[in-house]
Amino acid sequence: MKKILFVASEGVPFIKTGGLADVVGSLPKYIDKQYFDVRVFLPKYACMKQEMKDKLTYVNHFYMDYSWQNMYVGIMEAVVDGIHYYFIDNESYFGGPKVYNDDPRYEIERYGYFCKAVLSALPLLDFRPDLIHCHDWQTGLIPVYLKERFQGNAFYRGIKTVITIHNLKFQGKWDVKTVREITGLSDYFFTPDKLEAYKDANLLKGGIVFADAVTTVSNTYAEEIKTPFYGEGLDGLLRARSRDLRGIVNGIDYEEFNPETDKYIVKNYNAMNFRKEKIKNKRALQEELGLKVDDRKMMIGLVSRLTDQKGLDLVAYIMDELCQDDIQLVVLGTGEERYENMFRHFDWKYGDKVSANIFYSDALSHKIYASCDAFLMPSLFEPCGLSQLMALRYGTVPIVRETGGLKDTVQPYNQYESTGTGFSFINYNAHEMLGAIRYAEQVYYDRKREWNKIVDRAMAADFSWKVSAGKYQEMYDWLIG
Repeated sequence: MKKILFVASEGVPFIKTGGLADVVGSLPKYIDKQYFDVRVFLPKYACMKQEMKDKLTYVNHFYMDYSWQNMYVGIMEAVVDGIHYYFIDNESYFGGPKVYNDDPRYEIERYGYFCKAVLSALPLLDFRPDLIHCHDWQTGLIPVYLKERFQGNAFYRGIKTVITIHNLKFQGKWDVKTVREITGLSDYFFTPDKLEAYKDANLLKGGIVFADAVTTVSNTYAEEIKTPFYGEGLDGLLRARSRDLRGIVNGIDYEEFNPETDKYIVKNYNAMNFRKEKIKNKRALQEELGLKVDDRKMMIGLVSRLTDQKGLDLVAYIMDELCQDDIQLVVLGTGEERYENMFRHFDWKYGDKVSANIFYSDALSHKIYASCDAFLMPSLFEPCGLSQLMALRYGTVPIVRETGGLKDTVQPYNQYESTGTGFSFINYNAHEMLGAIRYAEQVYYDRKREWNKIVDRAMAADFSWKVSAGKYQEMYDWLIG
């Protein structure tokens, strides 16, 4: 039995701010229990829901030297859905009202502590991992510490590490002097071939340099990040490590996102009966949001963080033109003020066509996936993206830009071969995007049978975790040997 330990800053069902938590929560369930014992290490945040805190039991505690202090480290555990979770407990670092903090220096201090605490806690558990699977910059110091101070101890010798980059934009950077003092790492580690990058210390870089393998969340993104445009300053290092870098596309939880059993939607449906039943969700949503109730109107959904990364400057640019078309647009999300206000403005200007819901609601997101005809995702870059996978699952045809995971998961419609599961455009250009939307409108209005075949293919695509879990297992086998 090979032992794998996931270490991450968030994970469903305990704490979630984004897609990382879905991966950490779902993937272990799908790894083959016959061959692998997968467990998960998270911080114990004070802002976790009380019902989840109640599941935790005390294991042990100790004190460790960190940032010139003798710090308390508590270890808790819980078993949920057959997965064993461990938690690092420290009120001073994880006691705040939200998961992440706006002070990058403090973030580096608390996640550096978390990395060292996880490694220090291992001998007190009845679990010695063969491989530690680290997620994003918050766990970047684990491969570094493992090579630095833990290697001398026989317990740690031979433990392999993998780091998964979920979004290269976030790296954990601060000045070298401060990071050296906080982490206690020697000068040896702060050179350009290790943690130093452009005069700063960079925790993600440390993880990439010292891990035995590097993965990211789609094949295309793994290629893109070796180029200056997508590489966020680390493209040279990623090219150097390209033999150890692979892309494995994320999955989604097919039990949670299932139009046949979804408790949030008005009418359940499946690939056999969507032609008759899916429309009932559309009518209900039109009514709920105060849009004109009309079966024939093409309804486009957009569920997103409202940030530059998501391509919303393109949407802003063509919004007036798009609203001349016979469509309805339903938006859900929060983010940058200018985009929140942009959507509010168009809701006011075209009240019968645009519904801007500037908040986040799990229930409403499920209703949008189930009700809309098409789903818009014009991202500037998208490591994997989960929304397009949910849209495919619900038979809501994605319109995407060909980047990262969007390119890997949405096959563009080809009218001559009758193939494809969505519509796409290549260049980051507002009118090219509008062209793709209008092509989709044309098929929707003028060739309904073709449109329904696209929906058939979309709903038949398999992006469950089963497929991805198999690829992770291959990598674990290759590393552990």
